[in-house]
Amino acid sequence: MRIGGLLRFVALAVALGGPGLVYAQVTMPGDVQPVDGEGEQTLPNRLAGQVGIEAKLGDAVPRDLTCLDEAGNEVSLATLLDGERPLMLAFVYHSCPMLCSLVLDGVADAVATTDLELGKDYEVLAVSIDPRDTPARADSAKARYARVVQVGDPDALHFWTVGEAHEASVEALADAVGFRYAYDARTGEYAHNAAIVMLSPGGIVTRYLYGITYPPRDVKLALVEASDGTVGSTLDRFLITCYQYDADAQSYSLYALALLKWAGVLLLVVFGGAFLVYWMRTGGKAPTSWDDALSDRASSAH
Repeated sequence: MRIGGLLRFVALAVALGGPGLVYAQVTMPGDVQPVDGEGEQTLPNRLAGQVGIEAKLGDAVPRDLTCLDEAGNEVSLATLLDGERPLMLAFVYHSCPMLCSLVLDGVADAVATTDLELGKDYEVLAVSIDPRDTPARADSAKARYARVVQVGDPDALHFWTVGEAHEASVEALADAVGFRYAYDARTGEYAHNAAIVMLSPGGIVTRYLYGITYPPRDVKLALVEASDGTVGSTLDRFLITCYQYDADAQSYSLYALALLKWAGVLLLVVFGGAFLVYWMRTGGKAPTSWDDALSDRASSAH
């Protein structure tokens, strides 16, 4: 399922601006936080300072945290962060009126369009921040998005819930990646940002992708980066050296210094090859002057 840009824009506008809907939710870090009652589209003052994303690149998440999987079984985060594949992590809740569905739609689009293989190259975890969510709700969501994606291994899509007994786990995980959310008792909803987090196979935070749409190139480069070059083709691993994440553009952009570096390497290879050919043709004899070198070159040409 690919949602057109116009449809997403309209849906997001309804989600953020519709009266009485989900004004307590925000989609990007750094949104203006007005005095309570000044606007419906931004974070109300009563939640100021409680919501946001603090990038913790390079930090490790606790791998011993436990949640409930879609069947209601207790599972440990270590089963996913086992050193094999990077993990795409999203925080959602299943009674969310709009935003979480848009995030999951974006994740589904990313999974369906990137040419990395779900289950072989990476896994996806959507963990609920709402202890009222049940494994049955999570299982229903997983089934829906597995039908949408239809690529890779559906068992590599994980929808975990916490319940009251495991609520501390999701709080610890969110804190470890800097994802701050808050329950708004007035609306019965959660205020949170829209973003996905990339974790290395060992549980290191490597990248944040913000918003509700995630371009296939950005997702692929983020996963290659998270895997430390263990997934993707040789070209993918080369590209990650030429692209750098631009925090302002919130996307990967060509890195000029990397291009200059590779251009320098290429020039060295070309000149080194030319010198080797000359050396072989002259039997290892160095020219005494440029005139001699040009004369030798002209002679070899005839």
